Amino acid sequence: MRWLSPLLSAALPFGAFAAKKPVFEEYHTKALTSAPVKLSDSSYRKLTSAPRDYSVAVVLTALDQKFGCGLCHEFQPEWDLLARSWTKGDKQGDSRLVLSTLDFSDGRDTFISLGLQTAPVLFLFQPTTGPHAVANPEPLRYDFTSGPPTAEQIHAWIARHLPGRPHPPVKRPVNWMGWTVAIVSGLATVGIFAKAWPILLPIIQNRNLWAALSLIGILLFTSGHMFNQIRKVPYVTGDGRGGITYFASGFQNQFGLETQIIAFLYGLLSFATISLAIKAPRERNPKVQQVMVIVWGCVLYLVYGFLLSIFRIKNGGYPFKLPPFV
Repeated sequence: MRWLSPLLSAALPFGAFAAKKPVFEEYHTKALTSAPVKLSDSSYRKLTSAPRDYSVAVVLTALDQKFGCGLCHEFQPEWDLLARSWTKGDKQGDSRLVLSTLDFSDGRDTFISLGLQTAPVLFLFQPTTGPHAVANPEPLRYDFTSGPPTAEQIHAWIARHLPGRPHPPVKRPVNWMGWTVAIVSGLATVGIFAKAWPILLPIIQNRNLWAALSLIGILLFTSGHMFNQIRKVPYVTGDGRGGITYFASGFQNQFGLETQIIAFLYGLLSFATISLAIKAPRERNPKVQQVMVIVWGCVLYLVYGFLLSIFRIKNGGYPFKLPPFV
């Protein structure tokens, strides 16, 4: 056994050399088996301490249910997807980037030392030595004010700060359930349409149906419906005396109820015109035909006169009017 002691002494330097594995190699190896790398207080300090010839992207989060961090739970799947995609596309570590996560339950001291009051927080530590070293060693921080970002958004942000290095793309897993539902639904829809086509075809080819739809569309657009949707106008407003103002003054203003009234008047005028042009000539009884012409003519006169009076309400300088609406 005398030879054992010299052998151990000779092997000791090799063991020490093997123990001093570069930090990036150590954590990149961990990432190959489980990405992103889960950190603690000590591993966070070790990974982010200077000098370093690699980059570190770390998310400080609070996933425990007792913290009630909804944003943390919404963002974590996207971060996991990005870390897996990046690591899978960079197995050799050519990008010199480690993607990691530090949960509050494992890194309370780190949160306190950084003075963090909210989560999640994403830091990007740049190299301090090597060909990609930056002058400012302070980490870059991603802004979460606009809500939980997607993996693609974080990928673009990281890639922008890692020029001259590989940027493996984000690869989302195939949603087989979604594809299956979409295909089955599509086939079912095609089958229903094929079965119901003999019934639907006469309806689609009906001229009266298209005339009615066209008329409704024309009334909606000519009465100002799109103006209401764009300007978000009020439905009605008060007149200052406890009553309601139905019509807004000026041609550049209107109310929601005003639009409906104008659409109804236009529709009534259209119906009266169509009746005079189509229904009345088809009536074979002369007396009934005469009554129809008189009635629809009176409707046209009165409704159009009321419409002119509304125009005068909106603009007092409007020159046209018809009695009894003056």
